[in-house]
Amino acid sequence: MATFAIGDIHGCWNALETLLEQVPIQEDDLIITLGDYVDRGPESARVLDWVMDQTANERFIALRGNHELMMLAASEGQMNPQHWLACGGKETLTSYQQTSQRRIPNIEDISPQHLNFIKYDLRPYYETDTHIFVHAYVYEDAALEDQDELTLYWERFDLIRPHKSGKVVICGHTAQRSGLPANRQHAVCIDTWVYGDGWLTCLDVESGQYWQANQKRKHRSNWLEL
Repeated sequence: MATFAIGDIHGCWNALETLLEQVPIQEDDLIITLGDYVDRGPESARVLDWVMDQTANERFIALRGNHELMMLAASEGQMNPQHWLACGGKETLTSYQQTSQRRIPNIEDISPQHLNFIKYDLRPYYETDTHIFVHAYVYEDAALEDQDELTLYWERFDLIRPHKSGKVVICGHTAQRSGLPANRQHAVCIDTWVYGDGWLTCLDVESGQYWQANQKRKHRSNWLEL
């Protein structure tokens, strides 16, 4: 029984579909997605459909990212929509537009089911006996239930320190423009910039093997030293 973590997808369906064809996932494996399903890439609505479908399986854990928070805040009037649109929301809105529509995409085009899913069903973090999974960051001296929203969704990976639990932190959020996971031993960042010129990464957190795919449907695999 393996545990797989998938980094920030950002609406990149081609990369996700190609990645899933490569990873040898079995029925009893645990899959954890680290958030940022939307924005920047072209098919956010399709990616969210997939995530929602997968969560019917109790062995699939979906975390929330800061881009889901921005999308929700813009739709509820808690953020200037122009700020979200400038951070990749424009591509997300377009992904909800029907092919036959010839008008400018509107925030009201977003699926209410998707917004409810983001608000109520995505998790802020997940913990196993050996690992902590989070979108962005955890402070080293605070229990998970005491971490604030800024930490969990917005802080950058660069200064992350070993957590007091001794567990390895697996996160995304801070795009690694090298296209390679950033391995600090006590923490691994697997946001590998799929929406840019990078890759989407899936990591087997026990073995250190990882698989990657990009929007051009190329794929590759390698190992981390854990």
